[in-house]
Order: sequence, then structure tokens, then C-alpha cells
Amino acid sequence: MRIRSMMLGAAMALALDVKADEGMWMPAQLPTIGKALREAGYKGDPKDLADLTKAPLNAVVRIGGGTGAFVSSDGLVVTNHHVAFGVIQYNSKPDRDLITDGYVAPDRAGELPANPDYRLRVTVGFDKVTDRVLAGAAGKTGRAYYDAVDAASKALVAECEKEQGYRCSVANMFYGRDFYLVKQLELRDLRLVYAPPRAIGNYGDEIDNFVWPRHAGDFTVLRAYVGPDGKPADYSPDNKPYHPPSHLQVAREGVADGDFVMLAGYPGITYRHRTAAEFADQIEWRLPASVEVLKQLQDVIEDQGKADRDAGIKYASQLQSLKNGIKRFSGELEGLERSDAVTIHREDEAAMLAWLATQPDAKTLKPRIDEAMKLIAAGKDVRERDLLVGLLSSQTQLMRGALAIDRLAVERPKPDAERESGYQQRDEELIQSQLKQAQRRYDPRVEKALVTALVTRYQKLPDAQRLPEFDAVFGRTAADLAKTLDRVYGATKMGAEAERTRLFKASPADIAGSSDALLVAAHKLQPALLRIEDERKSREGDLLRLRPAYMQALIAYREKQGKAVYPDANSTLRVSYGKVTPLVARDAVTYAPVTTVAGIVEKNTGKQPFDAPKPLLDAIRKGDFGQYADPKLKAMPVDFLSNLDTTGGNSGSPVLNAKGELVGLNFDSNWEAVSASWMYDPRYKRAIHVDMRYMRWLMDKVYPAPALLKELGVPAETH
Repeated sequence: MRIRSMMLGAAMALALDVKADEGMWMPAQLPTIGKALREAGYKGDPKDLADLTKAPLNAVVRIGGGTGAFVSSDGLVVTNHHVAFGVIQYNSKPDRDLITDGYVAPDRAGELPANPDYRLRVTVGFDKVTDRVLAGAAGKTGRAYYDAVDAASKALVAECEKEQGYRCSVANMFYGRDFYLVKQLELRDLRLVYAPPRAIGNYGDEIDNFVWPRHAGDFTVLRAYVGPDGKPADYSPDNKPYHPPSHLQVAREGVADGDFVMLAGYPGITYRHRTAAEFADQIEWRLPASVEVLKQLQDVIEDQGKADRDAGIKYASQLQSLKNGIKRFSGELEGLERSDAVTIHREDEAAMLAWLATQPDAKTLKPRIDEAMKLIAAGKDVRERDLLVGLLSSQTQLMRGALAIDRLAVERPKPDAERESGYQQRDEELIQSQLKQAQRRYDPRVEKALVTALVTRYQKLPDAQRLPEFDAVFGRTAADLAKTLDRVYGATKMGAEAERTRLFKASPADIAGSSDALLVAAHKLQPALLRIEDERKSREGDLLRLRPAYMQALIAYREKQGKAVYPDANSTLRVSYGKVTPLVARDAVTYAPVTTVAGIVEKNTGKQPFDAPKPLLDAIRKGDFGQYADPKLKAMPVDFLSNLDTTGGNSGSPVLNAKGELVGLNFDSNWEAVSASWMYDPRYKRAIHVDMRYMRWLMDKVYPAPALLKELGVPAETH
């Protein structure tokens, strides 16, 4: 598929002023800001970065819930330890605890299969399809507008996915102003090759999470496999390593303060172009409420894990995700308050609207902007209910599986193009994989405790937010709930993988007639979930129709100020660039941009989360750092800071030097800038990266993997 560099219109075609330390740029935008890139220190041709068939961007992949990169011609992929944590957990059990001990595959036959729903995707196509997506939506409103966009998007995806082995999607840019068809090669056989012990990969855990200075070796190496015919395939011993069109070269030299760095990855979601009212709602309700309920779920899992080690291992990945979310949301709240985000955005929005009032487009745009703001305000009415219902579906295993099976029974009789996204034929393999892996991530006592926590909160909602179906299933009192859960989880057979597989394959009639207690409960809940979905789609349809007016005004206003505008992140490939730089965190507190192994020893207590493994401490005491030591610091580097613009989803993103070589892996943001998903504050925004010199040293001197280093093109030192 030929890659076209699609510009974003006249406003994006101008060589507007940009800051090197801000911007999650679409690859197609990079030639537009090429002058700034070169002035910042980039040695390559910015035009090449707009071509996804060329290195380095064709080596960057979306993997798991984050980013990674090919680093060998035989399909080696490097990403974060926490991005691959589910793979490590999936292969762990009490008598083989890879979470604690780490893993080094002795050879390729010893590489361990990832969980069945773990995927790697490589973007190979990115084409603007705005006209095709919006053609059928003209003149429509609400749910009809949403359905028109949805139908057009599904048609484009179906056409794109006729070529087997590819996963396609339609990405919404600038909140309904533009749409792009994204085509990705999807690899399904990933295997664990090298993972450091938890006390290296997650050194410091939640105490150090989002905090600088850091001393974590947050990396893992996997390998991608394909079938004997070279095409994507499920796991099989007969599969062979995938040969990517290019791979990144691991740098032999490191970086220092002031050096140019560039990052490519798949940032999840940012909200920088939202309205001032949405900023206020985020700070005043959503962040505090989310932290409160997630903390309750964290407490449930930790309490259950203390009593049952096997349950603790099963829920280790989910617990890690919860803790990360809690800390991130807490930091986001603190950062937005520190930056006075509500006031700044209210003033900026007021200035933009005042400017708009003087423009010829005001009579067309302003009424649509006003209507969008009314819809946004109305969304507060059911926000707590929707938060709890969403968590009930996402933070459970068997309940989520039962709801998915029942929803499939609703969708399967429909023509595939009319089925709900996520439940089409293209999605069934992933659903089946999730149902299969539940066996290693489910414990009935833990799930009952999680459901109890969420539904107890739901039972306290005012009547206006209540759902009759939920009341009928769970009751309205704690006693009703406890009795229901004991009965349902005591009687269900869905705890067995064979039964989940049978139900997945069953006909809609068989599902409707099932007497399985959990499936019956899911069936009774489904009408409420469908009603919530219908309300959401109607509202989103109108916002898809109205928000482009806000974005049109904002882009024009920024252009008047001499600023380029990048779209909010939405899990599509983006590039940011900047430099290695220190952090002035607050008055009289300045942090250097590089940490060393000395900090590991200083923090070490011998107890979690600062329980560095003995082989690591012995190697540090020995001081045999060789070629890996920083020539200026005369010490072994661990992590480094940059002012690269990142957010969730950028975990595992490769950090490149001016020559395009791999010098680091992004894995975190600093506490002072967690709020960057909503507001970029150049004073504080920093990204935290594992130094590749630390990874290489660990593979050479601490947990040796000489064959792996040779394959990476950076052989171990001779002894």
C-alpha cells in the first residue's frame, strides 16, 4: 500500500512557529516543521519521517497497551517491562515465578508464548478519508449522525481488511474535523525472550512511580513470529521469526545533557483541545472520583492477595494497572491545580471566542460551539453511574466474559456491517482469546469482592441515576448483593475454560436459553447497558457534528498567533522531539538528567519495593562497567530525562539520537507533569527513559545473554 503524506489543510501547510519541547506530531506534519527539527539537531531528512515504509518509523510498533520497536532482523522487539508485564504474569505460577525471578530464554525453543490476546501492530498505511466518512452524515443529527459515521468507517475497515493479516481502523482527528484510515500489519504470535526480575524492571514500584530520580530497568525483549508461509498466525511450534522491513540499531554511545532526542510511539489519549468546562469537570469531579474508586479496588486485590499467594499472582497485572492509574490521576489533579489550568483555559477560550466574534465565520461557528457546550454540560447528570458501570465491565474477568458472550448473541444475527464495533466477525478471535486467558487471571473470591465494591457504590446513587435492571439483579441492599453473588458465582460453570469456549461457540438461541447463573445475570443486565450505549452514541453523534466548529475556530486563532496545531493523541503513530534536559521541580530543587547505579544502592533497603537483587548489587560493587559507563559521569547510567512530549501509550516508545539510533526506552513521566495529557506546561514536562547502556550492561554482566546482545548488534565485551 502506497503511503501518502496527507497534510492537514492550509493551516497545517504553513511553516508556523513550533517549540521543540511540545507536540505529538503526525508523521505527515513533520516535513512542515522540518526547519525546526533540523535546528534542534536532527541529522536525517524530515521528509523521510512522513513515509511509513521507511526507517525509522516502520520499525516502531504498537504492542500490548503501549509501544515497542523492532531491534533485529529476526523479529526481536524491545518494550517496557510494564508493557509486557501481562506476558510475564501469564507465564508465572507459584513454582515458576517469572515476575520475581525474571526470565532469560536459553535459546529460541525456550522462548515462552505470550497470552493469547497479546498483539503487535505495525502501521503501514495512513490515508485521509474525511470526505468518505462524512458523506452520509450531512444533514443528520444525534444518533443518526453517529450511525452514518460509524457505517462509513466500518465499510472502509472491511474493505481494508480484505487483505488477510491486517487490522484497520478509522482515526478521528481534531474531534470530527478529519478522519484517517489506518492500516496495520497484526502479528499474533509473540514470545518472551528476556525479562529482568521485578526488582529491576519495577524498582521502586509505586513509591517511585511518576517520580524523578528513577532507577528502574523498565525493559523486556520479545520476539515476533509468523507462520511457515511468512504470514501472521496464531502460536505454533512450527512458526518462524518475523523479518521486519527494517529495525532500529541500538546505539553504542549514550546521551548527555543537551543532546537532541526524538521519540516515536502510540500515545493514548490527550485532551488539550477540550473546552474550558471540560477542564473544570476533570479537576473538580472526574479525577477525585476516579482515584477514590480505583483505590478501593486496589485495596480489595491487595487484601485478597495477602491471604492467597496464587490469587496475588493471578491479579498482579491488574493490580499494577490500578496502582499506575491511581498515581497518574492523583498527579494529574495536582499538576492541573499547580498550573491553574481552569483559569488559564477559561481565559484562553474567552480570548479565542472574542476573536472569533470579529471574524466572518462567527455567525456559522458560534451557534454550533454554543450547542456543543450545552451538550457537554448535560453529560454531568449520569457521570458517576457510567463510571461504575464501565469499571464493572472492565475490572472483572468472568462478569466481563459473560457480558461479552451475551452481547455476541445480540450481535451475531445481524449483518456483519451492522454489528457493534468490538463484536464484529473481525473481533471474535480476540474475544475468544480473552475468554481463554481468564483462567490464569481469575479467582472467584477476588472477583466477588471487586463486584461487591463497585455495586455497593452503585447502590448509594440517587434514584435518577439508577438502572432498574441492575437493581433487579443485585438488589438494593448489601444483604441482597451478598446473597446474589454467593448464588451466582457458586452456581456458574463459566470458571472452566471448556465451558467458556462452549458458550462462545453457542448459538444465540442457546445463549438466550442458558440456565448458567452468571450468564442469566448478564442477560438481565444487557438492556441497561444497551440503553446507556444508545444515550452515549446520540450525544457523541451531536458532538462529532458540533466540535469541528470549535476546532476550526481554535486552529485559526492559533494560526493568527503563529502557532502550529497538532491533533490530540488518539493511539495513532506520533513523533515528538526535544533534548536531554534537567528538571527544576520547584524553588531551589533542581534534578540532573541522568541517574546512575549509585542511586540503586542508596535506595536499597532489602525490602520491596527497594530490594535490588543480589546479582545486581554484586555487579555494582564489582564496578566492571567497561564500555557502558558514561564518559563524563565516570559511572554506570540507569535512566535519563528529556523534555519529549509524551502521555499514556508512549510506554516503550523508542528514544532515538540525532542519527536515529536507539538510546533509550520511554517508560514514565515526572510527577510534576502527569497532567500533560490535559495541559502542557514547559516548565515541568519531562519524560523518563531507560538508558540502553543499562540494558546492555545487565545483559552482559548481570543476567548474561550474549547471543541476544550479538543479535542486537552490540556484542558483549570479551573477557
